[in-house]
Amino acid sequence: MNTSTHAVNRTQAWLESLRPRTLPLAFSAILVGSALASWQGYFDPVITLLALLTAGLLQILSNLANDYGDAVKGSDQPDRLGPLRGMQKGAITAPQMKRAIQLTVALICVSGLALVYVACRSMADVLGFLALGALSILAAITYTVGTRPYGYMGLGDVSVLIFFGWLSVLGSWYLQAHTLIAPVWLPATACGLLAAAVLNINNLRDIDSDRRNGKNTLAVRLGPVVARRYHVGLLAGALVCLAVFNLLWLHSLWGWLFLLASPLLARQARFVLRETEPAAMRPMLERTLKAALLVNLLFIIGLIISQQLR
Repeated sequence: MNTSTHAVNRTQAWLESLRPRTLPLAFSAILVGSALASWQGYFDPVITLLALLTAGLLQILSNLANDYGDAVKGSDQPDRLGPLRGMQKGAITAPQMKRAIQLTVALICVSGLALVYVACRSMADVLGFLALGALSILAAITYTVGTRPYGYMGLGDVSVLIFFGWLSVLGSWYLQAHTLIAPVWLPATACGLLAAAVLNINNLRDIDSDRRNGKNTLAVRLGPVVARRYHVGLLAGALVCLAVFNLLWLHSLWGWLFLLASPLLARQARFVLRETEPAAMRPMLERTLKAALLVNLLFIIGLIISQQLR
């Protein structure tokens, strides 16, 4: 293998470990929070950009730590249905991955501190968001790393709801509005449920290999039949949250724009209920990710148009 080919392979291995396709889902939750802030007249573009940067880096940290933890524990075996990553292929060593994780943590600290400096108005807010930032870093790493990774205990879905839903949306909202109001919890929960649906498809795909390797995801704990029904509940729950938000607070026809994605979600729900083979879930991961992004994007557009027409 010549030097240029080796460099290309190394670059490809790092891109596979960074998983850039997962970034839009992290970004969309921040943008939902900012759209809610704009709806109430609090939008700040600088805070939004810093929040997007911090969320993106946290997602990258989670991806790198996930690859490291699964590779070290031997969970990602060649027989798994998901794609092989850099450490699995031997293209990235454990020390190299550790250094990448440390560098990402350092970048998160810089970005997060800048966000806190620009957005926080009181010492209580500063301390609160520093604590939340530290918790986010810890959660991103310990999903698969450590002696008792919570991703191996079926708690990944709860973590996704908290960090991709409540913390991302409510955090983005609060840093601009500096208050919490009841309505914003509904879109935040919807974002979290959609993100959990993406994770659940991943876990349904890998359910057999995860079970063999002692990775007790929620899908493994529930079993394939209940896990597929749970998936439908996640999709339906997200739509219900957005519908209740529009009925009780937005009161706009444009607020129903997210329903344009409902036929897509319905088709995916039928597919998940019908297909029993884990291998059938391979193409569904990207489709579920795109569907979740579409719902969030349509909700954001509807919210902004509703604001402009008030």
